[in-house]
Amino acid sequence: MSDAERPSPVVGLFSGMEAARRRSRLPLSDRPLPWGFLLVVALPTLAAAVYFLLIASPRYVSEARFIVRAGTRPPPTSVGLALQGAGLASAQTDAFAVHDWMRSRDAVVELRDAGRLEAVLGAPGADPVSRWPRLGEGRTVEGLHRAYRRFVTVGYDSTTGISVLRVEAYRSEDARRLAENLLQGGERLVNRLNVRAAADAVTEAARAVDEAEARLAMASSRLTGFRNRQRFIDPQGAAEAGGQVIVALTTQLATLRADRAQLAAEAPQSPQLPSLDGRIRALERQISAERARIAGAADSLAPQVSAYEDLVLERQFADRQLAEATSALIEARQEARRQSLYLERVAGPLAADEATRPRRWRSILIVLFSTLLIWGVGRLLILGLREHRQAA
Repeated sequence: MSDAERPSPVVGLFSGMEAARRRSRLPLSDRPLPWGFLLVVALPTLAAAVYFLLIASPRYVSEARFIVRAGTRPPPTSVGLALQGAGLASAQTDAFAVHDWMRSRDAVVELRDAGRLEAVLGAPGADPVSRWPRLGEGRTVEGLHRAYRRFVTVGYDSTTGISVLRVEAYRSEDARRLAENLLQGGERLVNRLNVRAAADAVTEAARAVDEAEARLAMASSRLTGFRNRQRFIDPQGAAEAGGQVIVALTTQLATLRADRAQLAAEAPQSPQLPSLDGRIRALERQISAERARIAGAADSLAPQVSAYEDLVLERQFADRQLAEATSALIEARQEARRQSLYLERVAGPLAADEATRPRRWRSILIVLFSTLLIWGVGRLLILGLREHRQAA
């Protein structure tokens, strides 16, 4: 048969459906036993019904809602901004760290060491499918952690910022107690984060103070060594005093020159003129010497004043740095006394008065509809392939 003469798969599919309808009109005694339906739909649904209605143990749910928020504090000052890199100003309002801890093996180990977790998850009389340890789970931390993840869920509502903790257990009080223990563990985690952040901030501030003290000590030592070498307490003050001497000598020199000029005009042959000339030359020499002492010569005060000013400026900077570092250390210690993160409980946990897990009829219907869908799709594919082979 050519390809043109072969019926299409769609035609074969509808032919198979027509044949199935013809078989459905036969008496029940003449119909073939639907083994596929029994294996794919009836048997799993029956098993689900037997388990959920007769075997599955009721589980109680204890729910708690909480938030992790940053403590209120005044706006940081210019000095307090230096602490942001050290951790005190980096408080986060999200609770993802607490969520991860509640789902972690550390939480499992802590609850197990407290002697509660194994008794809660492996309660006597619980069904062997949901309890711990079930088939394939050993009495190890890994097996206990896998079972723990089935009983404990924690989520986050991004619109409200509230975290939701749900704990299932075979007894109502066990669920409430386990949720309470998890919340207390989350609070301890938040406290550890606070202590670590405060310790880091105080350590960083104390290190800054030590560095500032060392810099100030070095600047003071260099300034003292300069004064001892130059034998000046304040070269700048000496230069200012020398400048005042020059001004006074210059004033005297101007006065003597005026007097000599007047005397030379009135009595050119006066015997006082040589004396005045000598005094004028002495003043000029003294002024030149004072000027050379202040500036111009290699051993003048000008380079000493420049070096002295640099040393004084360095000590001032070191002193200011020490003051700021000391203020930052005081502020860090004050912040360390205040808690920067809080775990606030919004609701619960409470002991449930009714078991809400498992959802028995809902689970059975989910199994039924799922298997019906699988069986229907598989049946259509098989009929279509069968008709296609017969047509070929």
